[in-house]
Amino acid sequence: MNPRVAITGVGIISSIGNSVEANLSALLNKRPGISRVQNFATTQKDSIWVGEVKLTNAELVDMLGLPHSNNFTRTALLGCYAAKQAVQSAGITLPNDYRTGIISSTSVGGMDYTERYFYRYLDDLSVQPYITSHDAGDSSHKIADYLGIKGFVSTISTACSSAANAIMMGARLVQAGRVDRIIVGGTDALSKFTINGFKTLMILSDEFCKPFDNNRKGLNLGEAAAYLVLESEQVVKKEKKQVLAYLSGYGNANDAFHQTASSDNGEGAYLAMRKALEVAGLSPDEIGYINVHGTATPNNDLSEGRALQRAFGDSVPLFSSTKAFTGHTLAAAAAIEAVYSILSIRNEVVFPNLNFDTPMSEINLVPQTELVYRPIKHVLSNSFGFGGNCSTLIFSQA
Repeated sequence: MNPRVAITGVGIISSIGNSVEANLSALLNKRPGISRVQNFATTQKDSIWVGEVKLTNAELVDMLGLPHSNNFTRTALLGCYAAKQAVQSAGITLPNDYRTGIISSTSVGGMDYTERYFYRYLDDLSVQPYITSHDAGDSSHKIADYLGIKGFVSTISTACSSAANAIMMGARLVQAGRVDRIIVGGTDALSKFTINGFKTLMILSDEFCKPFDNNRKGLNLGEAAAYLVLESEQVVKKEKKQVLAYLSGYGNANDAFHQTASSDNGEGAYLAMRKALEVAGLSPDEIGYINVHGTATPNNDLSEGRALQRAFGDSVPLFSSTKAFTGHTLAAAAAIEAVYSILSIRNEVVFPNLNFDTPMSEINLVPQTELVYRPIKHVLSNSFGFGGNCSTLIFSQA
């Protein structure tokens, strides 16, 4: 049996709040953060809805205490903000007193500044520092430097399952004794690149998204960052730390079906859920709540629904998608939904699936649309990415 992996701290910033407490309040009060784009100009601003963090880059710089002459992209700024919360939540004051690392994930990377300054890079010296901030790994190293972490640093980019894979990799490093604790999660900022890309795929909705609804039209993009602090049982015992929850199970699979679409029978999703249950040593009937991937695209929700039926039969647990609150935050999605899974366990609540009206005609599955208070010992959280990369995490009561 693998050693247990304790979660001792969490941090988050999203369109529904700049702290864990603010996010919980929004979830409990059915208060979504979906709006029009305000932080930058786009030709799509009047036709799409997004989950945007209502802070400018300049405001984030000031809140983080960074010098104004920096080359932090919005992705890095959001990541630093959430990771700092997580470290403080875990009560860590000396980041290197144990073998400590960080695994961060992103899809957008520094694209928000590359698209802004690309044509000026050759001749404008003032914007050239942002050239090196384009790649995905730059934000991870900036977060590590901001936190003062001297140990292992890595970056994962597997589309919308990125943060789940970062959390999974971090857990395996802790269990293997390679690190004593590790900060894991993801960060992504909205950009014209992602908006135009998803528009080209024809999966953006011109309405508030409707996960698992028969009349769903597509997703609302979002931006966010969230991080978890994973620590070994030895550190927890030695430091007498409070454990928020345990990461008890994880699984990753690829259905190798299509570059962007999920397979019709949800093969990758089904295999990821089955593997996570095996790792956790749990039977399907022990799961109290499922935070589904639930992007509100026609393909994803039907594929995931069929995978749920394959994994749980006629007894699919209460499930909901929280993306109608936050939008789909790409590489950060699994991290913010990990925080929501932990909040579900600790507050004994199932969060509602907003905007649902009509069950899908193909399958007999209806998400939970109202708050339900009940004891929850285990939450399963799904995150599926382009390229068929499907990941599942299971969080368990401490």
